[in-house]
Amino acid sequence: MNKREFIKSAAAIAGAAAISPLASAAGMQERSTVTRDGNPSKVTLKKALGYGMIKEDLSLIDKFKLAKDVGFDGIELNTPTEFKISELIAAKEASGIELPTVVNKDHWSAPLSDPDPAVREKCIQSVAQSLREVKELGGDTVLVVPGVVNENVSYEQAYINSQNSIRALIPYAEETGMQIGLENVWNNFLISPMEAKRFVDEINHPLVGWYFDVGNILRYGWPEHWIRTLHSRIMKLHIKEYSRELMNTKGLWEGFNIDLLKGDNNWPVVMQAISEINHQGGWLTAEVSGGDRNHLKQISMQMDQIIGMLE
Repeated sequence: MNKREFIKSAAAIAGAAAISPLASAAGMQERSTVTRDGNPSKVTLKKALGYGMIKEDLSLIDKFKLAKDVGFDGIELNTPTEFKISELIAAKEASGIELPTVVNKDHWSAPLSDPDPAVREKCIQSVAQSLREVKELGGDTVLVVPGVVNENVSYEQAYINSQNSIRALIPYAEETGMQIGLENVWNNFLISPMEAKRFVDEINHPLVGWYFDVGNILRYGWPEHWIRTLHSRIMKLHIKEYSRELMNTKGLWEGFNIDLLKGDNNWPVVMQAISEINHQGGWLTAEVSGGDRNHLKQISMQMDQIIGMLE
């Protein structure tokens, strides 16, 4: 099913969900994607990287060209963007790079779970702008952190506020046809795969799912478990590495200070899980420490090895 057909089916799905919301969502989301001849679609992944990873002092267009030259197919931007949309489109066309996804830049400073309605509304409007911008850029997904739990915001309060804020974003998603991908991060919130699954099933909308970060899970779990549980609720994939040994000996954040393929991700098993769920998001986006051309080329080659593990 292509995205247009998927969106057109949303009204029918919502009607069916009135009978049994959770069963309807689970049945809809975990249905296998097949080709016209009835066979499972092949899992294919293009490579992208975050714009901020490109550390050479270059113009916008030349940064896009560098990413393309070292083997990447796409770039992920933070939005609402500081650039003019026309400049980004010109750089995209000149370089041949794609802009498939964006990261909302305000979901940490103004969380969707905040007790203050004005703060939540600020984030809602920011994400709405991100949805409009990613559509203009030719992409389809906005990454959003769903909420934050801390000493001032209880887990229950975050859960309720976050879901209500995301529901308030659904009209903007429907208007643009763009997806809202919720990312698993170190936010003390939605820290088990069953809970993450339930969270989106309760929202029950085909344009709301997960932007799954493989490396973020290793602090307290195994990504292959999450992948199989979240299944086709996963809209897009972030890739990073993590070392539990560095975490235990040098500190939590030091765990990320390790190259792809050298940490605790069991990549053959992770990629097998991605194949098993027949993931059709189309992109694997690096969110690791950036650098110059040579460093980015190394990351591109490491990602080639990982993608090559797909069955």
